[in-house]
Amino acid sequence: MLKPSKLGYAELAVKDMEGMTDYYSEVLGFTLMEEDEQGRKYFSSGLDHHNIILTPVNDSNLLSIGFQLDKGISLNEAQKELTKLGVSSKLKSDSQPGVPELLELKDPDGFTVHLYSEIDMPAPRFKEKGIIPNKLGHLALASMNPLKTADFYKDVLKFYYTDKIDERANFLTCNTDHHVLNVSNLGKRIGQPNLYHIAFELRDASHQYYAFDVLAKNDIKVLWGPNRHTAGHNIAAYHHDPDGNLVELFIDMDQLIPGLGYFDPRPWHEDFPMLPRYWDDNSQWGTKFEETLLDYASKKFDKISNS
Repeated sequence: MLKPSKLGYAELAVKDMEGMTDYYSEVLGFTLMEEDEQGRKYFSSGLDHHNIILTPVNDSNLLSIGFQLDKGISLNEAQKELTKLGVSSKLKSDSQPGVPELLELKDPDGFTVHLYSEIDMPAPRFKEKGIIPNKLGHLALASMNPLKTADFYKDVLKFYYTDKIDERANFLTCNTDHHVLNVSNLGKRIGQPNLYHIAFELRDASHQYYAFDVLAKNDIKVLWGPNRHTAGHNIAAYHHDPDGNLVELFIDMDQLIPGLGYFDPRPWHEDFPMLPRYWDDNSQWGTKFEETLLDYASKKFDKISNS
């Protein structure tokens, strides 16, 4: 069965290449592994050859998402299964360093999705300077048709549907994390598909406080949070990177037990067992999500549409 098990990398279109390179290497503390002939830069969080790709384009958006398939699934088998489901894909060899083969396809919003089985693991380890997240945690997509896109990931790529917030957001996972994708209706509001935010997992509360100090020393303002979300119950805070992308740093995300269909018990759960559910808002502590965080996103997209 076609089944990703890991969010491996995100490729970002970048306007301010110098600023973004400094942000990922010095502020977040990723390791620059390679730069190709087209000027793309590949950053590792510590294990894989890359988890972030910065591509110099006069734009700011998400270019591609890479998901690593379960062991034992060949890309030829995956392509056959996609064809049966009516989804076209291309098998590519050596299209990026560290990934010998990948399948390339499009989701309903036109975002490029890469599926791969193998990636080089030079394992540069965690650096000692910067925030140094554990991993790339999830992506939030601003979708034109969030239900259609969420169903694509559920029905075609076999993601699990977890929570839903009003008509605004749909949460999906391919592993035990509460979500690796958040598909929102923000694309409708801004008139185009785009990256809503990118999120990185930190170790614990002390790591999160340290991260805010690193941001402050680099004159980067925390926009919203820390606050506990409802869907996922992660404690999250958001800031802008040099390109204006919204970046989330989070801890304490719910862990799904896929075979049982509920979340591993945590002290803050309202229900025991905690099942996937519908939520009215995404703030457990009362801070108005709509009036703060989404306003920042809308302002960014207003600048894009007016440029």
